[in-house]
Amino acid sequence: MITVNKSQLPKDPVIKSCTPDKSGFKIEWNDNHQSHYSSDWLAKRDLASTEYNRRGIVEQIPWGAALDPIPTVQYKDVMNSEEGLKNWLREIELLEKIAFIRHTHYGGFWDFTSDLSSKDTAYTSLALEAHTDTTYFSDPAGLQMFHLLSHTDGEGGTSLLVDGLRAARILEEEDYKAYKTLSRVKLFFHASGNDGISIQPSVAAPVLTHDHAWRYLLQVRWNNADRAAIDLPIEKVDEWYEAAAKFDKILKRKDMELWHQLVPGKPLIFDNWRVLHGRSAFTGKRRMCGGYINRDDFVSRFKMTNFGRDKVLESTVTG
Repeated sequence: MITVNKSQLPKDPVIKSCTPDKSGFKIEWNDNHQSHYSSDWLAKRDLASTEYNRRGIVEQIPWGAALDPIPTVQYKDVMNSEEGLKNWLREIELLEKIAFIRHTHYGGFWDFTSDLSSKDTAYTSLALEAHTDTTYFSDPAGLQMFHLLSHTDGEGGTSLLVDGLRAARILEEEDYKAYKTLSRVKLFFHASGNDGISIQPSVAAPVLTHDHAWRYLLQVRWNNADRAAIDLPIEKVDEWYEAAAKFDKILKRKDMELWHQLVPGKPLIFDNWRVLHGRSAFTGKRRMCGGYINRDDFVSRFKMTNFGRDKVLESTVTG
């Protein structure tokens, strides 16, 4: 193996000649160096396919209240085979099988009731509007799991799921200016409910974050309870609030809201960068558990199980 110090390569390489042969192309450079690139090697470094594999891009299909049934996979299929895990990562339903659980100020794998042991509305019996979690981190949690362990002496607490991708596409179609505002204006968020804790991101971020190269929607960050300052001149603040109000109305349309009653023994896992969640109010005592997984860990495991190690490395080690 020859190690090349790329910083010592000519700054302005020019191809003097390019000659095709049976296996690829022979290149002669302006410094008389000769290279040979096989057709297979060049095909694997096609920008579109390389970026597709590098980012773990798959077709994104919008959904709403009519989604039935919710994609489900059997526990034994996930735990007992890589093929089962592959299908699960496409459908998304447990945690440590993918990667380590992310620890936050709530702990790692949390187990809680509506006792306000943490000063957060999730630890009450109140209804919660659709939102994404951990907006106050520069890198919000990727996957999130809820598992209802028990619900006694009461009723309610139906889970609400909303497809943020679909909501964003509707906003883009109905009011492009509002869409651009939520994609451009950066916000700060914070978690300051518990004594001695005030978590804030190191950088501000917009409601709608797009991939810098391909411009597809990468993340929805929406939580009015955690939102802090708006990074705008005072005379333009109204513009953001008007755009936010339009997005909020879309999120609350009946055909957007998927209501799902959790039951013991059937965990629910969803993409926190895309899916907003909430719940209806409830009575009685509910015991819930769950946790987070980092986005990078999830996407990396997804690529390994769906593309294979060779393709992952081909799209990573490109020069």
